[in-house]
Amino acid sequence: MLRHLTPAALGRIAGSDRKTSVLRRLSVTAVALAAAAAMTPAVPAHAAAFKVLVFSKTAAFRHDSIPTGIQTIRDLGAANDFAVDATEDANAFTTGNLAQYKAVVFLSTTGDVLNASQQTAFQSYIDGGGGYVGVHSAADTEYDWPYYGQLMGAWFNNHPAIQQATVRNEDRAHAATAHLGTTWSRTDEWYSFRSNPRPNVRVLQSLDESSYSGGGMGDHPITWCHPQSSGRAFYTGLGHTQESYADSNFRTLLLGGIRYAAKAVNADCRPETGYTALYNGSTTGWSQVGPGSFTNSDATLTSQGGMGMLYYAAKEFHSYSLKLDWRMTGDSNSGVIVGFPPTSDPNTALNTGYEVQIDATDTSDKTTGAIYGVKSADIAARDAALNPPGQWNTYELLVEGERLQVFLNGTKINDFTNADPARSLQQGYIGIQNHGAGNEVAYRNIRIKELAGTSPSPSPSPSPSPSPSPSPSSSAGTSALRGVASGRCLDVNGASQANGAAVQIWDCNGQNNQRWTSTSAGELRVYGGKCLDVNGAGTANGTSVIIWDCNGQNNQKWRLNSDGSVTAVGANKCLDVSGAGTANGTKVQIWTCNGQNNQKWNRV
Repeated sequence: MLRHLTPAALGRIAGSDRKTSVLRRLSVTAVALAAAAAMTPAVPAHAAAFKVLVFSKTAAFRHDSIPTGIQTIRDLGAANDFAVDATEDANAFTTGNLAQYKAVVFLSTTGDVLNASQQTAFQSYIDGGGGYVGVHSAADTEYDWPYYGQLMGAWFNNHPAIQQATVRNEDRAHAATAHLGTTWSRTDEWYSFRSNPRPNVRVLQSLDESSYSGGGMGDHPITWCHPQSSGRAFYTGLGHTQESYADSNFRTLLLGGIRYAAKAVNADCRPETGYTALYNGSTTGWSQVGPGSFTNSDATLTSQGGMGMLYYAAKEFHSYSLKLDWRMTGDSNSGVIVGFPPTSDPNTALNTGYEVQIDATDTSDKTTGAIYGVKSADIAARDAALNPPGQWNTYELLVEGERLQVFLNGTKINDFTNADPARSLQQGYIGIQNHGAGNEVAYRNIRIKELAGTSPSPSPSPSPSPSPSPSPSSSAGTSALRGVASGRCLDVNGASQANGAAVQIWDCNGQNNQRWTSTSAGELRVYGGKCLDVNGAGTANGTSVIIWDCNGQNNQKWRLNSDGSVTAVGANKCLDVSGAGTANGTKVQIWTCNGQNNQKWNRV
């Protein structure tokens, strides 16, 4: 039975209903807004410049510093614009997954951590341009995989007790070591290695074995880098202890190694032996001419005022490789002057020699890498190799006869032959310029290797027309190998002399990177001391062919057959142009011998 409601009661009920309705509407609105917010895409965070993968699987001894190391690399990434994934799952080593990373860090891995398919994926990743960073017991890993040994540089042998030792910083231009002094005293577990990696890598740091007990190597590299095919490799034996990862100097070393491997910074990591220091702290033999000067502190020369020149007056050089490290601040100006007679006037040196320029901004024939006012560098190659002001760079000036080649951080950026009868690169003195007030350029580690002879290297002559003979076995000595199918020559990519440089086909041009010498030992040598090498002693179809220091192993022995094929002795497979390609830059590999013309070569 309905109770009779008065108008006042109806009003109270209506008012209550209105309030409830309003609350319901507010509640529904809030839910709707929340749902909308959930569906609205968030503003994306800044994408990191690149990603690295930290791999810390162990199949033998496990270091208790691994978690600390992983967190340190994450912290370095957060502070330096790269993202970090960490795993101990070797299933991450697939072609598709690795493609997202610029570098892979083997953090104190031990034992056999990858199966055959994972090894293949990782090798393809590195040879295709990926980066490798090995930390500490990464050298105690994958002993049965020759490619990994080549990539890492040297396998672990033994170590004494943890103790303090003196580290010699041999290379202070690399981003991993530029922040350090000439020596560094620290406590760690000091590895000795089964072989000395120096012939195949650029040694960044070595140990002073007189500073600790239990060394035994004599020459004892401990940190190094090297190019590997199209990729890059960096290794440090430091990092055993948890305390290492709290050391700001070690953290910076680790950061520099990661950034180098990821191609975020450049360095000359080609192997380097046989150089003599002209300056590494001492200016004995050097003479300042003209106004201004260089300060000399921390084994670093820094230009002040000018325009003058500091030159090495103690000796004249003719055919040589000159290397030096340099760094400029802002829009500074300096240069390296070569090929001038003894002088007390810097202008005479400039007018009779050639200056290889260092300048952040100018016209193309007067900026970094140019032969000043004469020949511009290859600007695209220069820009790809150049570290910006504030970072260190390395020049190699290679003088052979009247030919001057300029390498920046290991990449050739200029190739010039003097044709001016009033000048000669064989006059042989070298100097560095202090350009003027505000032009501050610093130099470190000026070193030279004198070469046995001269090689003027005239301009290439046109390649001859293909002919069906002679076959490789019908002539001895040094010659080019031209592919029957492509008409192009077996060529070391970029005229690189670095271990791991890729071999390809290219238009025949008569240059030294296409001149191969067959030896009685079955080698095919280039540049005298490098051998045609099956990468990692591989035997699978498609294994890449590279150059490497000659070592007498079967993966560097080749059989020149009467039908024009060339057989890799270790793999018993043929030297093959990939995919029967004919374009410049097509890679060369090994493949099951099939009698096709992409596996046949003529000597020319």
